[in-house]
Amino acid sequence: MVPMPVDGARPFVLREHFADGAEPRAIERALIEEAPVAVEINGIGYAVMMATPVDLEDYALGFCLSEQLIASPEEFLSADASSVDAGGWMLRIQLSASGAGPLLERARLRLSEGSCGLCGIESLEQVMRPLPRIAAELDVAPEAMFRAVEALGGHQILGRETRAAHAAALCATDGQIVLVREDVGRHNAFDKLLGAAARRGLAIEDHFILLTARCSFELVQKAVVAGCPLLVTISAASTLAVEQARSHGLRLASLARSDSLLEA
Repeated sequence: MVPMPVDGARPFVLREHFADGAEPRAIERALIEEAPVAVEINGIGYAVMMATPVDLEDYALGFCLSEQLIASPEEFLSADASSVDAGGWMLRIQLSASGAGPLLERARLRLSEGSCGLCGIESLEQVMRPLPRIAAELDVAPEAMFRAVEALGGHQILGRETRAAHAAALCATDGQIVLVREDVGRHNAFDKLLGAAARRGLAIEDHFILLTARCSFELVQKAVVAGCPLLVTISAASTLAVEQARSHGLRLASLARSDSLLEA
């Protein structure tokens, strides 16, 4: 087994060109790692994700929670990540027997999506499935959100190095950043954060989550499934994201800067 990259970046030699006509030059720059990660759960091939192959055990747990394959971290038994000769990574996850039912049903839906056009009806119903309203209420002032946005850059190690990483941060009610995970994919960064928080026993309902990404429907859905009472995103929200947040009791702030934000 080849060890996972420590920082998720590798140096590449590139050629830099200039608009003022100056002579091009060769420079070395760190690029973010992006690799196919084949997810196998209880021996069943479930998905292939493009991800940065660091913090994959956090990702495995967060992915299973977000996909609602398990109801609690106690149903997650193990995760083993290894590189493969053909390129990419294999992530083997083992869930308890109670997670096998949802796993088999979801795997069946994934297989049916490619079989015929009519199967998309069932898949669309699955995507738009009703979710429970968020029960937790969290008193977070806008000043705390501004504080977290201002501080996030100092926690984005991979982002500073490559300028190509999304970040997801778990924040205390006063805006202090508790935990950060990064990835080339915004969904992956969110799943890594959820998994890391669960492994550390940090209750999502006692914190808010800050994302560097635009706020799409899928990220709102992940937040609702996780029971997150407040989601803050650096970029703007989509129509469906706002509608879903309102219908599920999720407080949503987008276009968050250090001096302003929009609350839905």
